[in-house]
Amino acid sequence: RGQQPETNLSTFRSNITMALEARLAELNQLQDKLDAAKGNYNEALDTIWLLLATALVFFMHSGFSLLEAGSVRFKNAQNILAKNLIVVTVGFLCWYAIGYPIAFGMVQNPNNFSGGTNFFMDGFWEKKETFRFWIFQGAFCATGGTIVSGAMAERTQLKGFVTYTIFMTTFIYPLVVYWAWSGKGFLNYTNDEGVRESVFGAPFLDFAGSGLVHLVGGVGALCGALIVGPRVGWCRDAGPDEFDAHSVPLCVLGTFFLWFGWYGFNPGSTMGMHTLDQAYTAGLVAVNTTISPCFAGLMVFFLRARVVQPKRLDIGGFCNGILAGLVAVTAGCANIKPWESAIIGLVGGGLYQAASMMLKRPRFGVDDVVDAFAVHGVNGFWGSIAAGLFGNPAEGIGGNGSFYGGNQLPVQIIGALLILLWSGSLSVLIFMPLRLFGLLRMSDNFQAKGADMMEHSPAKAYTAADTVLA
Repeated sequence: RGQQPETNLSTFRSNITMALEARLAELNQLQDKLDAAKGNYNEALDTIWLLLATALVFFMHSGFSLLEAGSVRFKNAQNILAKNLIVVTVGFLCWYAIGYPIAFGMVQNPNNFSGGTNFFMDGFWEKKETFRFWIFQGAFCATGGTIVSGAMAERTQLKGFVTYTIFMTTFIYPLVVYWAWSGKGFLNYTNDEGVRESVFGAPFLDFAGSGLVHLVGGVGALCGALIVGPRVGWCRDAGPDEFDAHSVPLCVLGTFFLWFGWYGFNPGSTMGMHTLDQAYTAGLVAVNTTISPCFAGLMVFFLRARVVQPKRLDIGGFCNGILAGLVAVTAGCANIKPWESAIIGLVGGGLYQAASMMLKRPRFGVDDVVDAFAVHGVNGFWGSIAAGLFGNPAEGIGGNGSFYGGNQLPVQIIGALLILLWSGSLSVLIFMPLRLFGLLRMSDNFQAKGADMMEHSPAKAYTAADTVLA
């Protein structure tokens, strides 16, 4: 009897321990379920965010189509629209087969120059989150070819342009992307200590593609425009109506469509939306994507109205100024404050105007129908450099600008120059043989009558062209 209380106490303790262990096991199970639900929720949020951003970036192709169709003469409207459709369809198939594997296909022992796996989406089924990443990056890829199509409009054969598009989307653009966005390329990789760097020091900074997308396409556009040659009869002082855009309203609508799509292009490059940091970054990026083009567009509008002859209100210039500001801010939009984006836009607008005027001078005589190089090439380069000048490291948003004592500028200059040389040299190697073998330039007769009449059905884009033009 004297030991019964101790026995009861021991039993009570045992029961309490078992109950606590059971409750602890239940709590662990609940925590596991909560973690799994949180992971699924994060995956769903990131997928929704990237698919929305992809839709906006894809919608930019409607903007390119409207802008380029409005910029050409009505007799070539269908032809330039066909090229825009080809860029998207052929570009995505090339990205599916070869482009993505080169840009992001990680081999077992990665190198600093190129990827080499996931051809035709091999391995995606085992890692299904890759599908959303593929479609988002694929929408970027097609942009490079679209930039080139506008510069060479009205005198470029379809087969020659298709050939260049294939090379652009399978080789030229994907390799540049691997260098800076794959995480393994020589412009941006993680060293053994887990620190991001490049072979030139600091990692190359290009949040959404001033250099990787726009500079690549802009340089290709310049090479194409030079090699294919100007349109028959084109010169800087051609008649006031002879080579004017046939539809300014289409140009303005195209510009607004592009600007709208840019809110997927830039904010979408957070690549996810399940953390506060990603949400705050996307908000900042959207603001900078608004401020810079406002200043750039107004800068060009003012210069053409008050400084540059004939000192008239130029809506086409206004549109291109807006696009120049968008291109310029794209590299550093996540790492700068809004007042810095204003400066980047002002400079970008001035650079666009200077480049546009210079290339049209008799010494250069570049017939760039949509000013693709002045918008995308010049401001793609400026945007890459600006990312090395602006952005205060003390703000904690990834900036490393030289104006604040950072060491970002050297790698930005080197990276931009390498991209320029790569895109330029490869574009020349592709365009020159096409021109020599008669696969690039339309004949004079073809140009005079218009590509729509010569090779499209129906023979004109408008059923009552005379009424429209009147």
